[in-house]
Amino acid sequence: MILLADIGNSNIVFGFSDLKEIKKSFRFKTITNKTSDEYYILLKSLLDLFSFDDVIISSVVPIVTSALKKMFKDYYNIESKILGPGLKTGIQLKVDDPKTVGADMICDVVGAMKYYSEAIIIDLGTATKYIHAKNNVFLGCSISPGVAISMKALVSNAALLPNIELICPKKVIGTNTISCMQSGVIFGAASQVDGMIERIIDEIGIPNIPVIATGGLSTLIVPLCKNKIEHRENLTLLGLLEIYKKNVEA
Repeated sequence: MILLADIGNSNIVFGFSDLKEIKKSFRFKTITNKTSDEYYILLKSLLDLFSFDDVIISSVVPIVTSALKKMFKDYYNIESKILGPGLKTGIQLKVDDPKTVGADMICDVVGAMKYYSEAIIIDLGTATKYIHAKNNVFLGCSISPGVAISMKALVSNAALLPNIELICPKKVIGTNTISCMQSGVIFGAASQVDGMIERIIDEIGIPNIPVIATGGLSTLIVPLCKNKIEHRENLTLLGLLEIYKKNVEA
C-alpha cells in the first residue's frame, strides 16, 4: 500500500492505494505552523488505518511539505517522493514558464488523460482553476478566486455582513442576509463555471469536449451548473498515483 498526499492551501488530501485504485481518502485542514512532530500527533490515528510502505507528495505549500517529509522519515522511516524536478509526469507543459505550473494542476491533467485524450478540467479549491489539456499536453489555464476566498473577501470588506456557512440556499433571490449571501457566492460560482466553460469552448472550437470537475468544493458547485460536467472527487490523487507508477516502474 502507498500513501498519496496532495497538500493544498486549504486542505491536505490523503489517499491509500494498492496501485490499482484508491481504497480510502480523507481531508485534513492545512496548518502551516505545525512541526513534523505535531503533524504526527494529529494524523497518527488516520494514517494508521492502513499499513503503507511508500509515500508520494504533491504540494503547493512548501513549509508543510518539509514538515510532512520529515514526519514520514522520522516516524515511518520512509523517504517521501516529492512531485517536482526529477520525477516523470508524462505531461508536457506548453506554457511560458513551466516552473510556475502548480503540482496539483499537473496531477489533475495526468488524472484526466487516463479517461480522455482532450478535456477541460475544473479544480474547485482555494482557487478555481480551468485547465485545457490534450494528448498529455497542458495547454494553459485560467485561475480565479475560489468560493471560500470570495466569501472571506465579502465578509472582511463589508462591516455589516456576517460569517456564514457555505451551503446552498433554496432560492436564488433570498429574503434574509444569510440566504442572500449564500446565493450570491454559491450560485454566482456555478454561473462562473458555466460561463467559463462556454468561453473556453468558444475559444478552442470543440463544442463536445469532456468537462471534468474536482476539488473540495466541486460537490457543492457542480450539481448547480447547467453544463454537462463529470465529477471526479479524487482526480488529483488519481493523477498522483499515475505519476508514482511511472516512476517506480521506470
